[in-house]
Amino acid sequence: MTESISRRTFLAAGPALAAVPFYTQTTTQPAVADVFPTQPAELVKEMVTVAHAKFDRVKELAEARPALAKAAWDWGFGDWESAIDAASHVGNRPIAEYLISKGARPTLFTATMMGQLDVVKAAIAATPGIQRTRGPHGITLLAHARFGGDKAVEVRKYLESLSDADPAYAPVALTAAEMAALPGIYVFGAGPNDRFEVGEGKSGFPTILRPGGTSRGLVHVGSLQFHPVGADAVRIRFEMSEGRATALTVHDPELVVTAKRGGTTL
Repeated sequence: MTESISRRTFLAAGPALAAVPFYTQTTTQPAVADVFPTQPAELVKEMVTVAHAKFDRVKELAEARPALAKAAWDWGFGDWESAIDAASHVGNRPIAEYLISKGARPTLFTATMMGQLDVVKAAIAATPGIQRTRGPHGITLLAHARFGGDKAVEVRKYLESLSDADPAYAPVALTAAEMAALPGIYVFGAGPNDRFEVGEGKSGFPTILRPGGTSRGLVHVGSLQFHPVGADAVRIRFEMSEGRATALTVHDPELVVTAKRGGTTL
């Protein structure tokens, strides 16, 4: 016999039935960042920064997000640096080895710092002239061998024998008057960060900073034209009037922006 529920019984049970949800299992989804699936910029920048010297923090970041072992950051004007680049040009072998174990891509600069003579010789034989290529921030291949210390001695001697693996920047000298004419604030828009702050660096050459970014040293190539360290193709040109810079332009290599001097002087 088929049992049925009377209308009176159903109505009596109504309040209790209403209290029972149709789905008894609920899930809470975390908020999805606007940049997802791109890795968070703040973590990418931190990984590249700490990969110079802070092994414990490198491990924390890589254990939480293994892909950060391959992280790379543009410090400005295309001066790209990866986490393993950072470890390589300060001679931090333990961090470099750890990053490789987590999937980082070693470079010729890494092999040089680690004293891998066969690798370095093979790369230069396959691509003659590659020894003249600068790494992040304009750091040369031979400099990486020097940072490698005792374990990179044979690589250092080999690169020294080539005579062109250490193409250091040779900036054109600035007069005291020229240097004094450049520092200031150069505005190109209405936003609070739409400006460049030009200052005097410790090297006696100017620096340039967009608020929120990283200060970059400038290499003088003559006639008040500069390129940022690590970004040789960029040109920053100052316009002068009555012994004072009145504007600057950024070319990469086409004209990107013109900024007029204004606001509060640094």
